[in-house]
Amino acid sequence: MSTTRTWWKTALGVLFTALMLFPVYWMVNVSLTRTNDLRLDPPQWFPVDPTFDGYANVMAQQLPALGTSLLVGLGCVALTLLIAAPAGYAIAILRLTGRGPLNFLLLVAQMIPAVVMAMGFYAIYVRLGLLNSVGGLIVADSTIAVPFAVLLFSAFMAGIPRELIQAATIDGAGPWRVFRSIVLPVSRNSVLTVSLFAFLWAWSDFIFASTLDRNGDLIPVTLGIYKYIGNNTTEWNSIMATAVVASVPAAILLVVAQRYVAAGVTAGAVKD
Repeated sequence: MSTTRTWWKTALGVLFTALMLFPVYWMVNVSLTRTNDLRLDPPQWFPVDPTFDGYANVMAQQLPALGTSLLVGLGCVALTLLIAAPAGYAIAILRLTGRGPLNFLLLVAQMIPAVVMAMGFYAIYVRLGLLNSVGGLIVADSTIAVPFAVLLFSAFMAGIPRELIQAATIDGAGPWRVFRSIVLPVSRNSVLTVSLFAFLWAWSDFIFASTLDRNGDLIPVTLGIYKYIGNNTTEWNSIMATAVVASVPAAILLVVAQRYVAAGVTAGAVKD
């Protein structure tokens, strides 16, 4: 009975996994299919006569957009860590006054729809002259990552043994030295988790990009794909090739960092 139940669960898991991954497979399949073969009925389930013309077009036309997305993603990671790590330290270790209401506000901030925030940023950026700029896009994307990052850092740092903090304090270390030399190295899993999520949010962002950087000289790859579809509705292999190339960094990061992500996320279960 146990073996039968296990087989049934495995089969169901394989089925659900196949259904979820089918769009990814179809994206790769279309990216390798010639334009004329896309009109066949029924469609080709496998690229019988594959072509790499779509990927050649990506390298020729979308590299600047990919570079912009990389710049925005890394900038979002840096800004998020710069704000969230000290904030989490202040809440969890320094016992910041008003940390309860602050945590509640951080939770509420994550519930605000991105489109509402984008319109608010647009009104501000018009006055500050930050529209169509990479820096403005980095700041906007960071507002999505920072609340989550602060909550994750504070939950993880609250579980750090107090003996470590007390030993460093007895040795004469001040709050900044304790944070830099003790708390931050111990919080490596949380740092990697926050960095990964911040990068992926910035890399996959479309709402902020289409609202705040629509006419900029440097546009991210999500907006590049959108404009590419509008200009080349018949070259679906190039469009799908762009989507495949844009998905590769995210997939690699998730595979490489999954162990650290699991450790960093489960640390949020620690109670203060």
